Amino acid sequence: MPNGKKIGFVFIDRFADWEYGLLSASAVEWFGAQAVSITPDGQPVTSASGFRLSPHRSATVADNHDLDAIAVIGSDVWTGDKAPDVSSLVDAVAMRRGVIGGICAGTLPLARAGVFEGRTHTSNGRDWILTHLPDYAGVERYRDVPNAVADGNVVSAPGSAPGTFAKEFIEALYPDKHDELTEMRALFAREYGESS
Repeated sequence: MPNGKKIGFVFIDRFADWEYGLLSASAVEWFGAQAVSITPDGQPVTSASGFRLSPHRSATVADNHDLDAIAVIGSDVWTGDKAPDVSSLVDAVAMRRGVIGGICAGTLPLARAGVFEGRTHTSNGRDWILTHLPDYAGVERYRDVPNAVADGNVVSAPGSAPGTFAKEFIEALYPDKHDELTEMRALFAREYGESS
């Protein structure tokens, strides 16, 4: 049973199945982390593909006093009027200097919480994020890139970049694990190497 750093994964209805698996599995298997599933009210949610997830806990600050990091997973629900507010949890982890990550539409709750102020970050495209949050704090530091971006303890990524999201997030959480990170990068890079 892993007993290392604890990462909370925040899921809401219609969460993107492909955005968290590489991060959660790599963190647990290679680095001994504990992965904790979180939903806003502690109730089950259903993924974009129809898989049902029963979480470990709710998104209240009291339930998550032990988190070293938080990863907010994308869902089109984050873009609508009924998006849950997880700012208190994001702020609490940030106050402990934990790693804060958001991928795809999971970057919107981070922007709403003010996490991107003064930090380089990315999302699903400049026009996309500005359509949803035209005046968020930190907009001037947005980078329109296809890969994850890390700035200190804040990691952001477009939904098409779960690989670099996993790499940057784990590197932010375990900066001293150089050998393991090098091995992980090499393994991920094989997929994009030339075939013989």
